[in-house]
Amino acid sequence: MSQVLQGIGVGTGSASGPVARMAPPPALPAPRPVTDTEADVSALRRALTSLVAELEHRAARASDGPAADVLFAHVQMASDPALAEQAVEAIHRGTDPAHALSATFGGFRARLLAAGGYFAERAPDLDDLCGRAVAHLLGLPMPGLPDPGHPYILVADDLAPADTAVLDPASVLALVTVRGGPTSHTAILAKALGLPAVVGCSPAAALDDGRNVLVHDGTVHVDPSPETVAEADRRERRRRGLAATVQGPGRTADGHPVSLLVNLGAPHELPRAAATEAEGVGLFRTEFLYLDRSEPPGPDEQTAAYRRVFDAFPGRRVVVRTLDAGADKPLPFSTATDEENPALGVRGLRTAARDPGLLDTQLAAIADAAHGSDADVWVMAPMVSLPSEAADFAARARSHRLAVTGAMVEVPAAALHAERLAQVCDFLSIGTNDLAQYTFAADRTLGALAELLDPWQPALLDLVAVTAHAGSASGRPVGVCGEAASDPELALVLVGLGVRSLSMAPACLPEVRAVLAGHHLRQCQEMANAARGAPDAATARAEVRRRMN
Repeated sequence: MSQVLQGIGVGTGSASGPVARMAPPPALPAPRPVTDTEADVSALRRALTSLVAELEHRAARASDGPAADVLFAHVQMASDPALAEQAVEAIHRGTDPAHALSATFGGFRARLLAAGGYFAERAPDLDDLCGRAVAHLLGLPMPGLPDPGHPYILVADDLAPADTAVLDPASVLALVTVRGGPTSHTAILAKALGLPAVVGCSPAAALDDGRNVLVHDGTVHVDPSPETVAEADRRERRRRGLAATVQGPGRTADGHPVSLLVNLGAPHELPRAAATEAEGVGLFRTEFLYLDRSEPPGPDEQTAAYRRVFDAFPGRRVVVRTLDAGADKPLPFSTATDEENPALGVRGLRTAARDPGLLDTQLAAIADAAHGSDADVWVMAPMVSLPSEAADFAARARSHRLAVTGAMVEVPAAALHAERLAQVCDFLSIGTNDLAQYTFAADRTLGALAELLDPWQPALLDLVAVTAHAGSASGRPVGVCGEAASDPELALVLVGLGVRSLSMAPACLPEVRAVLAGHHLRQCQEMANAARGAPDAATARAEVRRRMN
């Protein structure tokens, strides 16, 4: 009987094949005394120069996409004068170059971990940079992707952008990582490439090269039986076949309309998002304009960026989320440095109380970009807790000639008072990632808390149901733009709860559209009731699967 390893399922579909593990980083040699300081400093600087050249080459090969963006950021990290100078200072204090690099990268890593959230998830990237720098220094083989000469299931402690930039989807059948969470780089990459993936799977550390595994639905089956693989293959062929045949607007089998939209968060994502058969953008994240700069972007720069998006979606809806700064996206011009718990601090719409001009400038730029555009532009505020906050935002947006205004439901208080929010807004959008985090008091970036963060948790579904019912009672549409919307099975539940739009990564659209088209609204409602009545997330999913066609 095969062993089944549990993790966090991301990406789509299933795949089976032999394991191939990532090459490990080079081991540090035993410490040695520094006898020639000048030579050791020169060797260290050459190693960092070689690292930067390697990263630039990989970034150029990546051309575009998430990996390229992060690689260019890594180029900036590796070429940071502060990093080199700290390592050189360590040599002057008597530390050999290899250990000087390790200590310096370790210090930078500790600061990322201390920052928490998104930054803590980037700490493994620094581990990768350190390993590569040491390999350049010592003339050792570079850690990275295996090349067994046949398609394989890639197993790694974690994946760094320097590796994924040159990953070939024709060779890599699926991804399995020991570490990582639902927002890790591996998860982002898997969804972008449409690969099956399991992250946060600690038992995978014991998998050997050549071991046959089946990656499916958040699990890794070790030495699966031929029957298990055949059944998974059958389901995968059926999934792809259905996704390829169903087209047009989202709707259930009996014609109940469900708007299917895409999430958009960076300029490089725009061409693919616009080319999909989506009814628009359900979540346009605007943080990319504000990150990695000391001053906010001016109105002209913002207007131009928004207009490019609006022009790409003529006749389609574009829902713009205003700046969601704070927590894991601190900005030097708007985020306080003395918050001990930034996830519960001044973030999202709350920053407008500290700097009203920041929000007004953005709203004016959105309105200017929308003027003369054929896109149907909506705007919504993140991190809304009180009806009065939603009312104030709606009034400010309308004063800037933005007619359709909404609020995100990301905290339990907003869900519980959704009916009051709906009275002052035109629509509501549920962010399931943050809503799960705040409902279960669980950091959404921690793989160890995956069970609590599972969007199938009945308590979370109850809050979605409360919000959807409030919207229906008030005649206001309610959508979901969190990761839950990309799960085809959970999409049935969400529609059964009363959700009217689903926004997701473009690669997930075809399967969600196909699954909805195969089920009647009454079936969706029955599945929703069964999921809400389950004692836990696993049972909720099992109950829905039992009822699916």
